[in-house]
Amino acid sequence: MKLKVNGQPHQLAVPADVPLLWVLREELRLTGTKFGCGIAACGACTVHLDGEAVRSCSYPVGAAAGHSVTTIEALAATPQAALQQAWIAEQVPQCGYCQSGMLMSAAALLRAHPRPTDAQIDTAMTNICRCGTYGRVRAAIHRAAAQMAAGPPG
Repeated sequence: MKLKVNGQPHQLAVPADVPLLWVLREELRLTGTKFGCGIAACGACTVHLDGEAVRSCSYPVGAAAGHSVTTIEALAATPQAALQQAWIAEQVPQCGYCQSGMLMSAAALLRAHPRPTDAQIDTAMTNICRCGTYGRVRAAIHRAAAQMAAGPPG
């Protein structure tokens, strides 16, 4: 099957029902996407499929064929890269395990709502963070939205 990941085409010989997460991690060696719960509840495995956030641990790779998959490894090349700087500035990560999924969910949110309200953030950010940095996540999303609205520096 053909799969486009981070702008690169890949030809894969895997069963169509294998979760996308395992293809990304084991076949393509893109280990930024994390395994958390395996039931699409925690969000550590969040990637983008045609720009929409999906939980890759329960998403069959066959359903992703013919679509564009974006992982955390490619986030820095998008307009939502401002999120990564905001995450650092707001000191969001504690243990860091859930952060790639959080960033991918936040990037999809900012693509849909460039200036999100707190309610929109709360609705979109369903990822679980054991460290409980949800207030910092919200602050970082607002910071990134403001930075993106202001345009690139210089």
